[in-house]
Amino acid sequence: MTTANPAARASAPASVGNVGVGFDVLGLAFDAVRDEVCATREDQPGVRLGSVSGLVDSLPAEPERNCALAAAAAVLDAAKADFGLRIDVHKGVPLSAGMGGSAASAVAAAGAANALLDKPFSDIELLPLAMEGEKVSADPPPWDNVMAALLGGLVLAARLDPPLIRRLPLPEGIACVVFHPQRKIETQAARELLSPQISKDIAVEHSRNMASFVAGCASGDLDLVASGLRDIFIEPQRASLLPELAPVQAAALEAGALGCSFSGSGPSVFAWTRVADLDATRTAMAAAFAAAGCPATAYDAPLNSPGLRIEPQKG
Repeated sequence: MTTANPAARASAPASVGNVGVGFDVLGLAFDAVRDEVCATREDQPGVRLGSVSGLVDSLPAEPERNCALAAAAAVLDAAKADFGLRIDVHKGVPLSAGMGGSAASAVAAAGAANALLDKPFSDIELLPLAMEGEKVSADPPPWDNVMAALLGGLVLAARLDPPLIRRLPLPEGIACVVFHPQRKIETQAARELLSPQISKDIAVEHSRNMASFVAGCASGDLDLVASGLRDIFIEPQRASLLPELAPVQAAALEAGALGCSFSGSGPSVFAWTRVADLDATRTAMAAAFAAAGCPATAYDAPLNSPGLRIEPQKG
């Protein structure tokens, strides 16, 4: 069954997967850029790709190779819908950048398709359907970017089966800055670098950092946040993907950042910083990238960024 609306438009933000210390557990919405999807009802079953605009002008037309199409198809299948969809995609989030580009497309497409149902799914019900889109990028799909793009803010995956997903409190007066260097890293390739085993010492120290970070966010204790916002688990295994990471981190911390690490699987790098130190942190990171001969684009956004949004129709 369907509503009377022939089309719906939705958008979803970029995101910072892992947030440094929280590999596959934490995700942060990052509303500096967004993907937008328009879903238009068609009589013929299935999903098909319409226009593509923004940062790219073409995307795969097959659902099994297109995050937006796969997510929209999952929504239609789950709802047993008797109609099909044309999916128009406007890409605002860079792909293969560590900024959740595939998740933004999947969540926006799932949200637009969902808006055309008589009985739309709740956000939590929509999560596994959007995950079907993320599976195109990495299988099994990580939850971090998808849940952040869907729900907004800082999100914790406390349990996967059955899902237990919660938004966490965020400290006030903090901004997030992301630098996207002109490199590409595929999520699946970055995951294949990871060792299946870690030492007890790393496991204990990583647990200490994760606990400190989450407790600091919940209490607004920035000393705890800064103490915990260090990735000794995943980052060292991926550091070779971006040789510029170490000097950029050092510059960010010297400028007052609370922490700095890969955004998701990279190559983008994020930092949390007090709003008062944002300009200095951004300038320092830009200078470090420039000194390394690595062009990079800067973005920044408040920590408490919104997630999925149903947009008004244009025209």
